[in-house]
Amino acid sequence: MHCLLAVAALALACGDVHAQDLSKVCHATSSYDLTLQPGRLIFDRAAPAPTRVVIGAGSLQTDGQTVPLNEEDQDRLVLFQRELRALVPRVKAVAQRGVDLSLQAIAQESDTLNLDADTRAQLQQRLQAEAVELHQRVAASQSTHDWHGDTANQYANKVIGDIAPLVASALGQQALSAAMSGDLQQAATLRDRAANLADGFQPRLQQRLQVLRPQIQALCPDIQRLAQLQDGLRASNGRLLNLVQVGQ
Repeated sequence: MHCLLAVAALALACGDVHAQDLSKVCHATSSYDLTLQPGRLIFDRAAPAPTRVVIGAGSLQTDGQTVPLNEEDQDRLVLFQRELRALVPRVKAVAQRGVDLSLQAIAQESDTLNLDADTRAQLQQRLQAEAVELHQRVAASQSTHDWHGDTANQYANKVIGDIAPLVASALGQQALSAAMSGDLQQAATLRDRAANLADGFQPRLQQRLQVLRPQIQALCPDIQRLAQLQDGLRASNGRLLNLVQVGQ
């Protein structure tokens, strides 16, 4: 089940922030994906019906059928669309900060590895390039379809694929030098460190991302407001829309 405005999951490109996402902090979930287009919002899902909900300027369509609305419901939909659009930049700001924190964490972790100057320079260059690309993708994204689990994992793997071999190679060289100098224990330690580099980093990254929690908590009242605005609205088949659900 997707979070409402699952662009918050963009930060997954650099680490697992499930503990920080809207569903955990604000208890807000949605079975729909969301796409923002000029003048309208599109919610879609595979099942059950309605599988496609389009909200325009006080208008509502579900699965291609126009839903009759009274004036109060029209006003509520206008507010719903306005307030959701106002929320998107704030969610993206959390994601952008998550990207920065994650890449900073990688850089700080590398500082503990006693890498040579050339490797440190290459690592910094690659991290800067990753940051630019991820920030651009966050800023340009207008749909949660852009950030499904596989896509997020692909970006995570890309970051790891760009950086891990560089660090592992440097540690391998250190291990080789230690072995050639006769320090077999140090060589073994360095080889183990290279092999297990990611294992210890993941929990430390999650701890660093705890600083995002206040920013996410600040979104909760606005998400609750969205749930209230859509409360009672029904699709053409008579089912409640439930575009966003807020639990306890």
